[in-house]
Amino acid sequence: MKDFEEVIMGYLEQDALEEASRCIQCKNPTCIGGCPVGIDIKTFIGWIKKKNYDAAYATIREKNNFPSICGRVCPAEYQCRKACVFTKKGEPFASHESININFLERFIGDYGAHGGLIATMAGAARLARYKVAVVGSGPAGLCCAGELARSGIQVTVFEGLHKTGGVLRYGIPSFRLPRDVLDFEINLLKKLGVEIQTNFIVGKAQTIEELFADGYSAVFLGLGAGIPSFLGIPGENLCNIYSANEFLTRVNLMSANDFPKHHTPVNIGKHVVVIGGGNTAMDAARVAIRLQHAGGIAPDTTVAYRRTELEMPARRLEIEHAKEEGVTFAMLVKPEEFIGDDTGFVTRLRASRCELGEPDASGRRRPVVVPGSTFTIECDLAVIAVGLGANRILTSVTPQLETDKYGDVTVNPETMETSMKGVFAGGDIVGGEGTVIEAMGMAKKAAAAIIVYLSHL
Repeated sequence: MKDFEEVIMGYLEQDALEEASRCIQCKNPTCIGGCPVGIDIKTFIGWIKKKNYDAAYATIREKNNFPSICGRVCPAEYQCRKACVFTKKGEPFASHESININFLERFIGDYGAHGGLIATMAGAARLARYKVAVVGSGPAGLCCAGELARSGIQVTVFEGLHKTGGVLRYGIPSFRLPRDVLDFEINLLKKLGVEIQTNFIVGKAQTIEELFADGYSAVFLGLGAGIPSFLGIPGENLCNIYSANEFLTRVNLMSANDFPKHHTPVNIGKHVVVIGGGNTAMDAARVAIRLQHAGGIAPDTTVAYRRTELEMPARRLEIEHAKEEGVTFAMLVKPEEFIGDDTGFVTRLRASRCELGEPDASGRRRPVVVPGSTFTIECDLAVIAVGLGANRILTSVTPQLETDKYGDVTVNPETMETSMKGVFAGGDIVGGEGTVIEAMGMAKKAAAAIIVYLSHL
C-alpha cells in the first residue's frame, strides 16, 4: 500500500499445476460460455496439467490476444468462474471452490511473455491490399486491430492521447496492471504489423470521411466512455473534488504520484471520500491510500456507497484488497451536499442513511433514504466514481452516425456495423461502461464482420 508495485504476484508453476489438477474436465464445460471471447478453458487447463505450456498459450491466443492483461483485470468471479460447475446455482458471484481460471490464464500469459512466444495466424494474401482504421487504443481497439492484423489486413490505430492503451493505461493503476505487461502486449501487435499513431484525435485531426478518402476501406470505432458522470448535488464544484476519471488519469497516465519529477500534480487530503461502488471506485480509493502514505498522511480513505457490499459491482478481489490496505467502507450512505470553507475548498460531506427497498431496473434493491438520518463526514478531498458517459468528440461531428439517448453508437448486434457503411464499433461506446473482456468480445465480433465486409468489396 506504500508503492505502486504489483500487489498480486500470481502463480508459481507448482501453484498452477495444483490449481489445474482441480479441474475435472467437464464433458460440457460451462465455464467457456461464461467467457465473453469464448476461450477454450477446458483445453488450456488440460494442457497445463500436462505441462505443455506452449500449447496452453496457443489455445488461449486463438481467442484472446491479451492473456496477461485479462488474467489480471477480468472480473472472472462474475464470468467464467461463476459459470464453473463448482459454483452453486443462484450465487451472485463465483464461490471460492470454483477453479481460479483467471490466475491460470495469467500464469500462461506471463509464461508466453517471458518465453517470447508470439502466436500468429498466417496472413491472408487476398486481404493484404486492404487498410482499416481503428479509432482508439483501448481494449476494444487493440483487440480489433490484432484480429485484423492476424488476417493479413493493414491496420492503423489512431489514439488521441500520447500513449496507447486507453482505459488499460489511464484507468487501471499499475499495482493492478504493470505497465511492462501492457507494453509487451501492445508491442506484439506492432510485431504483427499494426501501425499506431498517437496524439491523433479522429473527429478533430481528421473525419471518418477523410479516413476513407485516404484509402481506408473500413473503420472501427473503439472510442470508449470518457465523459465522467457527477452527482448533481450542491457544492460539487468546490475545490478538491475530482472525477475518478481525472484523478486516476493524473496518476496512472501522467505520474502525479511522482511529483515533482513529473509535472502533473494531484492534490491529496487527510480525509478522502470516494463515492461509488464499482472497480473504478476501488482503484481510486487504493490510489488515494498510496498518495496519503507518500505524503506522510495517516491513511483515512472512505468508500461511500448507497447499497450494501453484496450489491457492489466491484470485483470481490478488489474489495478485499481495499479493506486489507486500510480503506474504510461506509455502506447505505447517500451523498446530499458538499460543504466548503471560505476559500472554496471542500471540508465535509453531508449525507443520509439508506435502507434497501424493492429491486430497480438493474435487479438490485433500490436505496431508500431513511428520514431524519442526515449526518456529516469529514472530507477535504472527494473522488466521484459513479460511471462514465460516451465520448462524443467524434460522434458530435459525424451526424451520419446514429446514437441512442445516452450518446452511445447504435450498431447491428450481429455485425457491430453502424449506420455508416463500412464503419463498425465496439466497447464502451456501444454498450456503455463495461469490462475489458466484454469490450474485446464486441471487438472480435466486429473484426469478423469487417473481414466479411472486405471480402465482398
